[in-house]
Amino acid sequence: MAVIRKMTNKIDKIEKKEYENVVELWESSVRATHHFLKEEDIEYFKPQILNTYLDAVELRCIRNNDKKIVGFLGVADQNLEMLFIHPEYRGKRIGKTLLDYSIDHLDVTKVDVNEQNEQAVGFYKHCGFETIKRSELDSSGKPYPTLHMELKK
Repeated sequence: MAVIRKMTNKIDKIEKKEYENVVELWESSVRATHHFLKEEDIEYFKPQILNTYLDAVELRCIRNNDKKIVGFLGVADQNLEMLFIHPEYRGKRIGKTLLDYSIDHLDVTKVDVNEQNEQAVGFYKHCGFETIKRSELDSSGKPYPTLHMELKK
């Protein structure tokens, strides 16, 4: 008989030596949720995330009972720059727990989200964010419209 253990959803820091694992989680999350991205875009972003983006943000994560990262976020200048959950752990309040932590402890008030990622847009609206601006291109200049959202006061 299998023993099911409940995860604690404790927020943890990420060490640089874990970046490869973080990028693997990012890729599996993106493949499960960002169906609008082209394969070459995923391949373009992977080294960017590993070599540039992860060092540019304050990183936090939630681990499973085996200490494996199952969800992470990155914050810079009160902006939630990244929030990714492993596909097997979606729907388990990990994203909500990380988002609440980022608001309460890292002063997040803004998030930019791909307009085509309708689940994410709905999630942020449900969590109290509203769209204040729209850009035709993403921050890399790629043709993926981005919604700039702010936490309602």
